[in-house]
Amino acid sequence: MNQTKPHIILVINPGSTSTKVALFANQDKISEASLPISKEALGQFRTLWSQFDFRLNQILEFLKRQHLKAFSLTAVVGRGGLLRPLKRGTYLVNDVMIEDARKGIQGEHVSNLGCALAQKVAELYKCKAYVVDPVSVDEFETLARYSGHPLIKRRALSHSLNLRAAAIWAAEKSSLSIDKSNFVVAHLGGGISIAPVKGGRIVDVNDASSDGPFSPDRSGGLPLQPFIDLCFSGQYSKNDMKQMVMGKGGLVAYLGTNDAKEVARRIADGDKKAEEVYLAMAYQIAKEIAAMASVLHGVVDAVVITGGLAHSTLLIENIRKRIDFLGPVIIFPGELEMEAMATGAVRVLKGQEKAANY
Repeated sequence: MNQTKPHIILVINPGSTSTKVALFANQDKISEASLPISKEALGQFRTLWSQFDFRLNQILEFLKRQHLKAFSLTAVVGRGGLLRPLKRGTYLVNDVMIEDARKGIQGEHVSNLGCALAQKVAELYKCKAYVVDPVSVDEFETLARYSGHPLIKRRALSHSLNLRAAAIWAAEKSSLSIDKSNFVVAHLGGGISIAPVKGGRIVDVNDASSDGPFSPDRSGGLPLQPFIDLCFSGQYSKNDMKQMVMGKGGLVAYLGTNDAKEVARRIADGDKKAEEVYLAMAYQIAKEIAAMASVLHGVVDAVVITGGLAHSTLLIENIRKRIDFLGPVIIFPGELEMEAMATGAVRVLKGQEKAANY
């Protein structure tokens, strides 16, 4: 019998010092690479978008090494960045999306390059370009938008790609319909996003850049009065304060490293301070998970934990001790972003989901 040929999908995920690429045959990864950008090379680029051609050429060189035939790609998926607020789903890349990414309509981030890189490669291979569940997915319920002051509105900017993919995989693992399930999903990486996911919708989430638990290099939510005092102390610039919150907070501030493996080694060597800080991070994560369960009125099919930190047995076990009462805990360790993007495209290519227009 003739079997249907698999869809060959290229996934592109720009990072601050590299561009991750992978080829998938449907959901099965067949090749991957991390294309590094040296500090010297980065120093030549004055703006984010001046890196575009350099990154594109690296991707094309990767594709040459795969010996792909013309028209062999079915789709190209780029990481979705800080675009306009959007509903969940897979979006066709168009010129309006790329223009918004270039403007940095909700902020400048390296992920903004993803849609433009995907479109350029797709043009060369005569296929379609997509983004899947970009950072700006916004399906907040009304009450979730209140911050406590009308001058500041809570924004839905999160690791939405990972959060939604983990919820879908958890539903499949639990033999549940994603449309009728309730999960609290925690993405634990360099930044931490924890969300109640109701029927596949991320109805609330902490802003990983300024709220929620502290992480390897982010402070999470801070007591406001002491923070205001620091801002006006004259000792720190605006940039200093931004770095204190994102880049030089969390484990970096307490222990001088953002490497969880290094922290685990210190703990194994008897470093009590490292142990206390690490357990405090677990404590804050568990507390945020329980808080988000209240959004679902405590009706939780499972707590789902993903991200690089989910590899840490010490961290996970200390989180689990505090949240077991909520229900089953499902672990998908690793970032899983590439798999999530490929899976989003496959859902569209197989007709399980319709691609949305931006």
